[in-house]
Amino acid sequence: MELKWLEDFVSLAETRSFSRSAELRHVTQPAFSRRIQALEAWLGTELIDRSVYPTRLTNAGQVFYEQALAMLSQFHEARTLLRGHTATPAATIEFAVPHTLSLTYFPRWLQRIEAQLGSIHTRLRALNVHDAVLSLVEGGCDLIMGYHHPSHPVALDPARYDMLTLGIEPISPFSAPGRAGRARHTLPGTPEAPAPYLSYTPNAYLGRMTEVIISNAQQRLYLDRVYETDMAEGLKAMALAGHGIAFLPHSAVEDAVADGRLIRLDRASRGGGPQGQFTLTMEIRLYRDKLAAQGDDPRHTLVRALWDVVSAELAQHAG
Repeated sequence: MELKWLEDFVSLAETRSFSRSAELRHVTQPAFSRRIQALEAWLGTELIDRSVYPTRLTNAGQVFYEQALAMLSQFHEARTLLRGHTATPAATIEFAVPHTLSLTYFPRWLQRIEAQLGSIHTRLRALNVHDAVLSLVEGGCDLIMGYHHPSHPVALDPARYDMLTLGIEPISPFSAPGRAGRARHTLPGTPEAPAPYLSYTPNAYLGRMTEVIISNAQQRLYLDRVYETDMAEGLKAMALAGHGIAFLPHSAVEDAVADGRLIRLDRASRGGGPQGQFTLTMEIRLYRDKLAAQGDDPRHTLVRALWDVVSAELAQHAG
């Protein structure tokens, strides 16, 4: 049995919806259903009453729901206990960061903070947005860094969680160059010749941002989805190889654009700003748990020191 099966089942028991739970767990609905079936096969009993709609637990499912909650609680308690006996330095800050930011923005940001605060022991977990937020809520990390856009906000209670806006991250369409230095693929495409489109998987956060761009475009885009992955770096590699157009965060393609290996397809605004006709701008935010930050152990002291440095830096720039 896998831990994610328990987490899937608890989500389904609470939402009573396969589609909603699949969305929250950032998997496709068929994959989510297969994981629930795998759990049922492992237990040797049905947990979901599939003869009715909406989704309802069987009697066995009701019993197992309480057991699943207890097992997950015990697992997290064991993890917390064991972390206290590891050789990791006491003052180690744990970050949960979406994959793209962990490879692009985070390393440079941490270097800048360490220049003011000194060397910091850190542990980074590269997660999708949902799991990063869940990690903070469950006490699995000290800080999360992630994207924010009003169309898909991060639902953290401001009474419980502090937030700082670190900067912005535009996402735009890019293509490899073709002949005479022009883009190999262009937008908007036509019904007869749609542009080859390198897409995120449906539940990826950047995929949802791309959907916002496409749905809000002033002119219709004709796209032929030829490739799909949940990783921006994977789309970047395919775009560099000339396979099609990818909507990518600017921090992920700075080097490729500077070297002329990728070309931005939409028109930048006057003055060199990020906004273009197919560009969306997200915020990069940092969150912490207010209650956890009040602890007096070395790790919490370091988290507060880092937060103060970042807050002062932002205030200076705002001034």
